[in-house]
Amino acid sequence: MFETQYTELALAVDLIAERIRALGYPAPGTYSEYAKLSSIPETPEVPKAKDMIQLLVEGQEAVVRTARSIFPVVDEVNDEPTADLLTQRMQVHEKTAWMLRSLLEE
Repeated sequence: MFETQYTELALAVDLIAERIRALGYPAPGTYSEYAKLSSIPETPEVPKAKDMIQLLVEGQEAVVRTARSIFPVVDEVNDEPTADLLTQRMQVHEKTAWMLRSLLEE
């Protein structure tokens, strides 16, 4: 499941970078740039499996919150392609968070 998540997120980064470039801006391209832009804190150590799943749930939820917060700006400027991208990302992250939460149920 972790590998599936990694692959999905790698593809998402490409889609988001392409959208940023299509809007005429340079996309971030280094880990340090991504870290500065992220609202998800980095975990300094390797967590236990259950803790790792909980951190992934929290990360998925954070991405959904960020996407929701961008919608007013996107709507104001009538940027339908970005709205579509946000909607698609929210669907993926909400579903993944739900699936991960099910692993934490006892």
